[in-house]
Amino acid sequence: MVEIERKFLVTSDAYKNEAFSKKRIIQGYLSSNPERSVRVRIKENKAYITVKGISNASGMSRFEWEKEISTDEAQNLLLLCEKGIIDKTRFEVKIGSHTYEIDEFYGENDGLKMAEIELQSETENFERPQWLGEEVTNDKRYYNSYLSKNPFKNW
Repeated sequence: MVEIERKFLVTSDAYKNEAFSKKRIIQGYLSSNPERSVRVRIKENKAYITVKGISNASGMSRFEWEKEISTDEAQNLLLLCEKGIIDKTRFEVKIGSHTYEIDEFYGENDGLKMAEIELQSETENFERPQWLGEEVTNDKRYYNSYLSKNPFKNW
């Protein structure tokens, strides 16, 4: 139940030609408290509720619990969410033995493109595609919960 992930900015749209999956995501936060955020997400025709704990010092690891719920439940919960719904498309790209999830944001966060990779350990090696830019793992501004309240367009 521990998520280990690293986040990077994306420098080009080349990942789109490499993607094996593309899905629209709408998500909101019932609580965006960094010590225990509670997220509601609709990803195409599936929905989830997720609880995340505070990140460790490196920003790479934190507790994560997720449960699938009905899309009707998620739509009702989105009505209760804090201001700042996140709207994005997620592209998935396989590079070596890992899958990158690249999010292209819309609305208040339009123009932001960010890649995430989940790892088995914080020291695990992974291939870096040419479109992978600056690492922003420990920069809290790039957490979706932060972006929901402090949109990219206002930076």
